[in-house]
Amino acid sequence: MKYLDRKTSILLRPEQKLREEGFCFIAGVDEVGRGPLAGPVVAAAVILPENGDIPAVADSKSLSAAEREELDAGLRRMEGIRIGIGEFSAAEIDRHDILRCTHAAMRQALDNLGVEVDFILVDGRPVPGLPAPSRAMVKGDAKCASIAAASIIAKVYRDALMKKYDELYPGYGFAGNMGYGTAEHLAALKKLGACPIHRRSFAPVREVVSEFEQGELW
Repeated sequence: MKYLDRKTSILLRPEQKLREEGFCFIAGVDEVGRGPLAGPVVAAAVILPENGDIPAVADSKSLSAAEREELDAGLRRMEGIRIGIGEFSAAEIDRHDILRCTHAAMRQALDNLGVEVDFILVDGRPVPGLPAPSRAMVKGDAKCASIAAASIIAKVYRDALMKKYDELYPGYGFAGNMGYGTAEHLAALKKLGACPIHRRSFAPVREVVSEFEQGELW
């Protein structure tokens, strides 16, 4: 496995600068699953240790599934790393809307770190109600090591969930499409109707739900 060079890696500069300013527990936060038609939205928060080898993380979208799984395992083996996960179901998304659930999942992931953070680096736009000072970084998963690590952890965690759901609710191709609106998924949705993990507030699902009695198949 390759590792980041602590002296030269651009990805480590945000954390290094914050440590120079006196911050110690610096968490990177990212989410996955805002766009799918099915499954939960998942967020991860990661605090990388100040010392030791850090796997050569990158934006999870730029990596293959095998590369993400290898990096996920490497991160979890690191001494001193802290990882928190936040997760909100399709039913909760329908009840509260996807943006609120995404922000809540990020706050939940931070709560699950088990330590009080000093500073938070967030991928994308600012998130309200965070428990510490924060900085939002557009495309932060390609600019910051702890955010990149969080993107990998969140993606691998959610993909594993969707593979389990594929076994529970066969026919939609969840193990391959991860709940996103692929042509295969949309065709199955029209044929089978919505299953319990579909987001009924999302237009493509909402349009077919009226044609099926809720719970008819599942």
